[in-house]
Amino acid sequence: MEDRLEVGAYLRRLGIGDPGPPTVAGLRALHAAHVERIPYEALDIQLGRLTSIDPHDSAARITRRGRGGYCYHLNGAFSLLLEALGYDVAWHRAGIQNRSDADPPGPVRANHLALTVYGLPDADSPDGDWLVDVGLGDALHQPLPLRTGAYDQGPFRYVLRHSDVAPGGWRFEHDPGGSFIGMDFAPAPATLDDFTERHVFLSTSPESGFVRTCSVQRRDAHGVDVLTGCVLRRFDSNGAGTSHVLDTDRDWFDALADVFGLPLTDLDAHARDALWTRVCAAHEAWLTTRTL
Repeated sequence: MEDRLEVGAYLRRLGIGDPGPPTVAGLRALHAAHVERIPYEALDIQLGRLTSIDPHDSAARITRRGRGGYCYHLNGAFSLLLEALGYDVAWHRAGIQNRSDADPPGPVRANHLALTVYGLPDADSPDGDWLVDVGLGDALHQPLPLRTGAYDQGPFRYVLRHSDVAPGGWRFEHDPGGSFIGMDFAPAPATLDDFTERHVFLSTSPESGFVRTCSVQRRDAHGVDVLTGCVLRRFDSNGAGTSHVLDTDRDWFDALADVFGLPLTDLDAHARDALWTRVCAAHEAWLTTRTL
């Protein structure tokens, strides 16, 4: 287990120098840089590897291995960075409502780690409370004030309101064109133990979307890049935009490096071959379902 946060290396990965004392502007800049430079990815799951979600290990994954992660990794590591920079951060147990869910599962599912930051009042958030989430894939580009309202970020519109399934908690509703419906989080602070069991399920169960499908996402101010299997898409103000199939391993790994900032230098040749073989097999199986 890594127990030392390399703040300088983390900030260099974000392309940020000295961010100064905690401010709303600083929080927004850190958040935007994180989702633009550190992608949402679960490639280790495709290789049958169960990763650590201890936040120090997740931070080392980002700073030393040049990798991304999914919510437990990304928000866990980001919380350490924010705390080191003087921000008041809390973890929260949350539940993502996927498009296959008829109703919101609520925080009891714990398939998401959400963050809030406190003590930064401005015109948008007089109370100084913020929803901070760099682990939602194709969703937030910048933090949202923790108050009811609709918020536009680039081509997407989000809604934040009080939750119907988490007493005292909040409901984030994704844009209708997003990859999931919404997310509810509980007001109580959470710990690593709240997410360990679900992380094992998401990493190993045949029912897990992370196991079934290889997906990488990277948000920016204008839209989102998404790699699903062998299909690379760009979603922005023009809608689905460009879409094309990456049908060689060279094109696929080049896209990971060039579009998502994932050169995967931490994987040896055997692991890269295994990853490409699995992605190709899943893509071929998907094509078969489309022709039935």
